[in-house]
Amino acid sequence: MPQSNPPQENQWLPIDPVLDPLRAALRKGHALLQAPTGSGKSTKVPLALMDADWLAGQRILMLEPRRPAARMTAARMASLLGEPLGERVGYQVRFERRAGPRTRIEVITEGILTRRLQRDPGLEGVGLVIFDEFHERNLQSDLGLALTLDVARSLRPELRLLVMSATLDAEPVAALLGGAEIIRGEGRSFPVEVRYADRAPDRDIVQSALAGVRRALAEETGDVLVFLPGTGEINRCVERLRASVDETAEILPLHGSLPSAEQDQALLPGDGSRRRVIVATDIAETSVTIQGIRVVVDTGLTRKPRFDPGSGLTRLVTEAVPRASAEQRAGRGGRLGPGVCYRLWTPAQEHGRPEHRTAEILQSDLAPLALELALWGVKDPTDLAWLDPPPAPAWSQALDLLRTLGALDETGAITRLGRAMAELPVHPRLAVMLLSASAADRQTAADLCALISERDPFLTAPDRSRPADLGLRLHALEASRAKQTPRDMDRNRLAAVGRASAQLTRLVERAEAQASNPERSPGALLARAYPDRVAQRRAGADDRYLLASGGGAILPRDDALAIHPYLVVPELDAKGRDGRIHLALPLEPSEIETLFDTRITQAREVAWEPEREAVACREVSRLGAITLASKPVPLQPDDDATALLLERIREQPDRAFNWSAAARQLQARVALMRQHDPSGDWPDLSGSALLATLVVWLAPWLDGKTRLSDVRQLDLAALLTARLGWDQQQRLDQETPTSFVTPADNKRPIDYSTGDIPVLAAPLQEFFGLQDTPRVCMDRVPVLLHLLSPARRPMQVTQDLAGFWARGYTEVRKELRGRYPKHHWPEDPTEARAVAGGIKRRALRPTKGKT
Repeated sequence: MPQSNPPQENQWLPIDPVLDPLRAALRKGHALLQAPTGSGKSTKVPLALMDADWLAGQRILMLEPRRPAARMTAARMASLLGEPLGERVGYQVRFERRAGPRTRIEVITEGILTRRLQRDPGLEGVGLVIFDEFHERNLQSDLGLALTLDVARSLRPELRLLVMSATLDAEPVAALLGGAEIIRGEGRSFPVEVRYADRAPDRDIVQSALAGVRRALAEETGDVLVFLPGTGEINRCVERLRASVDETAEILPLHGSLPSAEQDQALLPGDGSRRRVIVATDIAETSVTIQGIRVVVDTGLTRKPRFDPGSGLTRLVTEAVPRASAEQRAGRGGRLGPGVCYRLWTPAQEHGRPEHRTAEILQSDLAPLALELALWGVKDPTDLAWLDPPPAPAWSQALDLLRTLGALDETGAITRLGRAMAELPVHPRLAVMLLSASAADRQTAADLCALISERDPFLTAPDRSRPADLGLRLHALEASRAKQTPRDMDRNRLAAVGRASAQLTRLVERAEAQASNPERSPGALLARAYPDRVAQRRAGADDRYLLASGGGAILPRDDALAIHPYLVVPELDAKGRDGRIHLALPLEPSEIETLFDTRITQAREVAWEPEREAVACREVSRLGAITLASKPVPLQPDDDATALLLERIREQPDRAFNWSAAARQLQARVALMRQHDPSGDWPDLSGSALLATLVVWLAPWLDGKTRLSDVRQLDLAALLTARLGWDQQQRLDQETPTSFVTPADNKRPIDYSTGDIPVLAAPLQEFFGLQDTPRVCMDRVPVLLHLLSPARRPMQVTQDLAGFWARGYTEVRKELRGRYPKHHWPEDPTEARAVAGGIKRRALRPTKGKT
């Protein structure tokens, strides 16, 4: 075949020695190639296999996990062939394709493979599918491998699969491929000296990175590659480096949301006039090669989404990269010669890092996966082969969401709407919004979809948080189309959003039309995608909202959206009890009623009203956990108010019961009898036992009662007495009398509520003539006497009156005679008359006292 330029595919690379064994392995079946980064596998292997006899002239599809890697890998292979892109080598990424009828090798991103499989399950004309950089274990790569394996096993046994990776645990993958042969290749890399930090990095990771870059520029030569976890840190680092580093260094960012031209500027070699500092996310870890790098500065961090099936929310988590990733990052400095890697963590901090990264399928929102499998005809994911099957909680949550969106019917089969949703390269939530929008709303729906999917165009400022209002972004996008970009918006990001919106508009116009809808506000459009994220402002709170799903959400401080009673929230994190709202739009109550008329429930609800401390009935209109309207209605005879009242009593017994002294006395007297008369079948009237048996002893008295105040008015002593039989009441009065008549003929109360020992308090002089301590409970329990002075202060506390007369009275008498000389203080109290008032002239005749 004629070439436009001299081919270079015969240029030697470290992967060359294993190409023949790889051809032989693929001739027999599937294969797995494990070779270090930089060995040339991504470019040389497809070219070497393109003319294999077993391929029979069919096309090779090679998957790359990122768009820049797909474009650069295809460009490199075309360059080796001396051809322009789109001839024998082409590529396709989201919204961009360069390939033609002569293309034999097409480099695609993982989602593109899924779309092709769904449209052409036999992959006609394709003889080999290569999964490059499979160790990244993206959700789409796991899905693509499962579907392609299904095709190879059931439809096309001649289709070959090749999995390539630098650090993957090869044996499980080889087993998944049916015992595929593992080919291992060598790399070409120079030694890299790893220099660790002396102490843990600064909490401000950008500050740590800046210090690392300055050190690298001062100590080493050559270009520098800096790894940071996200675009926010990259932008801050680039800005501060450009302000502090002299003009001998060129500072360039590299991340997936940059336009292709800016990515190429970082990926392609410079002119050599200045040192380059490339500040990148983990996009530069394995998938692309950056020319000229000799020094690596690694923060050791990455940012990944983590999905919580319980809340249905995803949050971004900044975490330490695994050791395998750290090794690959360091290896970027050893491509051209001996290099250096500055690790901004200590050797001790490295020991806690995992060996490999966790598969995305284990910690992601599985709604897109579930929709693809439904379109494939699979209801149970275990029908396919996986390295890691989808976790059951996330899978169940995904099915619930798809049913809510109308993508699946009750049997789990895909609906007509679901098929149309699967054709769009966006999350199912956004797909249903696009498809349900009327012609008049289609542009707004596409704009919303692009704003949510692409990088936020709102510029950050150190002194303020980004406003959550998506409406501000919509207005800015419209203004940018008129070449009037607002000052607080990033022009390049708005341009990227605009391109994505235009592509989505074209795609949805080609999609099967859904039922037309009236023109709606942006918030109403968004609510179609996020019915569970409709949020109602909580009573008495300016910035806290309740989601229809039952979760909580909170706006940034002083956000202007807080004036709206209802919001729809497409983006919030799952941190804490209330997720922080990042993006939202207002929603009118009338729109909620129109949008969700079939989901809004009407019910009579009998519930406890804390403000009134009462059981009440209301007619309630609800959307999920949100109460849209509520009005009081009378309770009906069959409403179980008593059960709710009992439940509240259990939770607040101190507020519910009015414990009178008589009730406490009865409770204590029965407790004493239970202790000393176990055969008497006395009921347990302790607080815990009473709460446990409310239905038995209290419920019969609550008929017609709905308030705690009604309960407080009950005579608790009478209710507890009713728990005793007639004979028990008589025996209780006999064995635990509530009073004692002293020898002075005064009736004094006995207090049983102080503990296990009843207390009898009376002036000491009223006990003259009494030989021993009074007793209760079948004479088994002596009461505790509080012998009082004329001033009613205890002079002695004792259960042994006889002992007190014999051993303590003499000293007490001396003290009392001095204080109260007019009172009667006999030398022998056991023979003296009891004194009612204490004065000598009122001395009474001796008496024995009685109870």
